[in-house]
Amino acid sequence: MVEIDQKFKEENVQTKMLLQVHDELIFDVVDEEKEKVEKIVKEIMTHTIELDVPLKVSADYGKNWYDTK
Repeated sequence: MVEIDQKFKEENVQTKMLLQVHDELIFDVVDEEKEKVEKIVKEIMTHTIELDVPLKVSADYGKNWYDTK
């Protein structure tokens, strides 16, 4: 999460990370940044640590947390 925050600052991304719940990160995404944010988050979360079993990262979108499922 720290790496994501740093990358957002480097890339001048306006999207904000709001919440972490267990293995989920919740963002308030600026519509124009949707693809960029997804790419950044997936790249960082997939490669932050190398494990014997690869980490899978998915993204869902919605107006609220309930709608993203």
